[in-house]
Amino acid sequence: MLDDLSARLSDTLTDAALLPCQGDFAGEGRLAVRDPASGELVAQVAISDATGARAAVDAAQAAFAPWSATLPQDRAAILHRWHRLLLDNKEDLARIMVAEQGKPISEARGEIDYAASFVQFYAEEALRPNIEGVTSHLADAEMELWREPVGVAALITPWNFPSAMITRKAAAALGAGCTVVIHPSAETPLSALALAELARRAGFPEGVVNTVIGDAATIAGEWTADPRVRALSFTGSTEIGRLLYRQSAQTVKRLVLELGGHAPFIVFQGADIDRAVAEGIKAKFATSGQDCLGANRFYIHRPVYEEFCAKFTAAVERLTVGHGMTDPDIGPLIHDRQIDKQIAHVRDALAKGARLLTGGDVDADKGPLFFTPTVLADVPDEAAIMFEETFGPVAALSVFDEEDEVFARANSTEYGLVAYVHSLDPRRIYRATRALQFGMVAVNRTKVTGAPIPFGGMKQSGIGREGARQGLEAFTEIKYVCRNWG
Repeated sequence: MLDDLSARLSDTLTDAALLPCQGDFAGEGRLAVRDPASGELVAQVAISDATGARAAVDAAQAAFAPWSATLPQDRAAILHRWHRLLLDNKEDLARIMVAEQGKPISEARGEIDYAASFVQFYAEEALRPNIEGVTSHLADAEMELWREPVGVAALITPWNFPSAMITRKAAAALGAGCTVVIHPSAETPLSALALAELARRAGFPEGVVNTVIGDAATIAGEWTADPRVRALSFTGSTEIGRLLYRQSAQTVKRLVLELGGHAPFIVFQGADIDRAVAEGIKAKFATSGQDCLGANRFYIHRPVYEEFCAKFTAAVERLTVGHGMTDPDIGPLIHDRQIDKQIAHVRDALAKGARLLTGGDVDADKGPLFFTPTVLADVPDEAAIMFEETFGPVAALSVFDEEDEVFARANSTEYGLVAYVHSLDPRRIYRATRALQFGMVAVNRTKVTGAPIPFGGMKQSGIGREGARQGLEAFTEIKYVCRNWG
């Protein structure tokens, strides 16, 4: 597989740049990266330890003063070059992603476009944090608010979006004038190392962008304990987010936590059912269901429940399953723990009275990490799938009668990332968007994300926002200056 990957890479982005960690951070250990679709070895990646994690912070700290003093337009120019390199190497980056993460190639190409959009956005946003004047309430005093970069920022990213989650964080931090230390998931180190290589080629000075591969607990533990790391941005599970929150308390870090989701998908009587079905397929099965924005609980109004169930099941049965390079609708799950969760959730729901409409088991013909797209109907609220994040291609459908009932059921979770609503009644849409306790609400559509919007959730789905102006401000401090000229 490694030879095949090498053959697919162009002269501008070779696999030789992907195998070692950057700089002097790598130790002697090696991490085997395998294709989740086939189990074949993709690469052996050099990994780091606590010493390497500290060395990365040393490099970032040494680079911070000159980088933060760089003119905003010069920082922006480097970000623009990085953006261009991402697009120029999109096909290579997408194929690397398929090889280590498994997602369909068209989704991988789309993710590279998405990742590049953050770099472009923050190249432009880097020019905008101006000094703000304050009307003085003190005689003979002038007042200003300055935005200054917070310092070294640690970025810890997941495997399901191995490129976009890095650029969404890193471009904002770099545009603000911070230096970064990046720890990607052990499942997808190649995408991170490829981005780092392109950042080097874009002209970021030594020590500004630092990538460390290795044991997550060891590396994160070093960074949360290090007072020189002034900000930490993490995307991943709520469980790990809570742990990093506790560990960061000792050094009072700036935190941005993008955590788990458990999205409700609500369809009211009078909605465009065909559109709701099409959008429901996108909301549930993109990234093979391995998405924190994935619809986990489908609440369907009783008058349209049977129609929706029939049409949705027929659409799911048309989905294709296969290796990402064949561009199916559904690729493999990332590891066997994800398969185990799908099986457990299906069995639990059936034991509690749900009906299996389609799917329900491993697709053995494709391989051990492929799960057949699944639809469960009449799923009771006490089933595990109704309160645990499934993170896979299993859709749980349930019926509701009253508006207030469905809002209460949708809100009865510790999560609050995104909610999906389908209705053509403007008054009902207004009531829903006000009642639902989620950081983002999508009405009659699925795609809502992008560089210009503040991505984030309520409750235990996270702290802070990524993207938009708020994403850059998360990596800055406000300094208030009160001046008397004497």
